[in-house]
Amino acid sequence: MAKPRVFVSSTFYDLRQIREDLERFILEMGYESVRNESGAIAYSKEQAPESSAYREVELCDIIVTVIGGRFGTESREHEGVSITQKELLTALEKGVQVFIFIEQSVLSEFSTYRINKDNKTIKYRFADDVRIFEHIETLYGLPKNNAIAPFQTGKQIVEYLRAQWAGLFQKFLSEQKRASEVKILEEMKSVSATLQQTVKFLTEERKNKDDAIGQILLLNHPAFHDFNKLLNAGYRVSFINLDELTKWLAARSYRPLPKEKLDADSKYEWQNDAEKKYLKITEPIFDASGNLKYYDPSQWKSTWVQVRDLPPPSAPAAETTQPAPLPSKPV
Repeated sequence: MAKPRVFVSSTFYDLRQIREDLERFILEMGYESVRNESGAIAYSKEQAPESSAYREVELCDIIVTVIGGRFGTESREHEGVSITQKELLTALEKGVQVFIFIEQSVLSEFSTYRINKDNKTIKYRFADDVRIFEHIETLYGLPKNNAIAPFQTGKQIVEYLRAQWAGLFQKFLSEQKRASEVKILEEMKSVSATLQQTVKFLTEERKNKDDAIGQILLLNHPAFHDFNKLLNAGYRVSFINLDELTKWLAARSYRPLPKEKLDADSKYEWQNDAEKKYLKITEPIFDASGNLKYYDPSQWKSTWVQVRDLPPPSAPAAETTQPAPLPSKPV
């Protein structure tokens, strides 16, 4: 089962205990912790180590950044920032969920920096490099995804994250519930649209009334939903005959199979060699002319349309070698 991957970003020596506390908490939550010192970052021989760290940030779901009073190792690839700062900036660029924690003493001194940032001679007690404050100022100026909290102990960070992640999970559950409600509304809209078209037709004088109603009903054929779902089309599927369906399937790399290769219960089949799958229809849903028959939703069965894995190729039968005849004895 996939687990949320949480990247822990901070300077190492001054915040080593905080990193240990976060590691324990993340594992207790059942998530995957990604830290440099635990070997969770795969370093490539083709890239500098810091590039591998930035790539790993992109592959994570959450990044927890802890900012203390040390600037840390300066990046060789990005002038003016530390590796830790660039890890956070990478996460922000890629839209990764971030949680930022700043040591209380550093955050308190940040207000002094904002008043005196034009004074280049001033020295600060809790930050070894003024670029720490410049980085914090950039973070506060972001329009979104910049949740910032002060801390004094690792326990405070853990409790804050516990509450935040519980809130994210509740939001996910709420959105799932909302998604089902939206689906119902969309289905109601579809039914409503069909009824409106039918009413409009019935209130106007037209020729070939039966054909017109059939066309309206055909637009909402229950087969379209099943083809959309099975092939993950992502858009409305529509066809009116076998030829149109075959052309649509061909665009998705499915080729029609001849009758002699069909399963015993199949009426039509198409095969996708690249994905090693085949699509089969077990009901004659097209008439003798190849036109799609109309089915009421109560008549339609989703089992009529199936996507299955291709069976593995059968091994060739072993050849039987006949023993050579024994030589005849002389008389």
